[in-house]
Amino acid sequence: MQGSSIARRGGFTLIELLVVIAIIAILAAILFPVFAQARESARKTQCMSNIRQIGVGAQMYSQDYDEMIMPIATVSGMTVYYWWAAYDGITGVREESLGLIQPYMKNHEIDICPTFRNETRPTVGHTGYAYNYQYLCPYIQTGPYTFDLRPVALAAIGSPAGTVFLVDSARLNYRFSPPRLESQTFLDPPSSASPGFHGRHLDTGSIAWVDGHAKAMRPVYRTGSFGAGYDGATFQQHRIGDIDADGDLSTDELFDLE
Repeated sequence: MQGSSIARRGGFTLIELLVVIAIIAILAAILFPVFAQARESARKTQCMSNIRQIGVGAQMYSQDYDEMIMPIATVSGMTVYYWWAAYDGITGVREESLGLIQPYMKNHEIDICPTFRNETRPTVGHTGYAYNYQYLCPYIQTGPYTFDLRPVALAAIGSPAGTVFLVDSARLNYRFSPPRLESQTFLDPPSSASPGFHGRHLDTGSIAWVDGHAKAMRPVYRTGSFGAGYDGATFQQHRIGDIDADGDLSTDELFDLE
């Protein structure tokens, strides 16, 4: 009877294990950025849905208030009713259900950008979205400590589809060194030289326009020094820029009422 030989092989050698580990590391280095990009792409889609719903809710608000645009806030006594929540200045309590948009949305979660959940002012609450207040709801000083918010009529807006309403926004707080990235609720136009449009979604930001549609755009970044001693490179590093169409940052063609 002839014997039979059975080939036997031991475990992996050290070199083989190192090769496998190296291959896994290379694959991880390739795939992790892809996964991160896919995750941010999903957040961008959610943010776009949020801001579009807010825009539609604002239109519904206007229909109920004599075709006046939804203001950034209204004031009653010591309570400020922002579009996203109410804040009681005496008790310090914030109530999301009392925000101006809530009767039309019934969901305060859409007020928050999924990529930017900053809590620099947790008492009042920040959403990561900012309002074109200078043109759509300017405030008029009526006394040393008082002012009136005066939302404009929809009929006064020459191009609702070409006028910014609400956008992904952020600011740099220069009281810290280096400047700290924080949420922002008031969007200044380009002529103010105070950028606030945040390209947080794969270098783009979501914009809701007055007519209710939404789209993503890339911020226009400034160079050199500008405004109150700001540096363009720092703003670009944090992806904060302006919204512009004509290449002239001294004009506000996407913000004004013309």
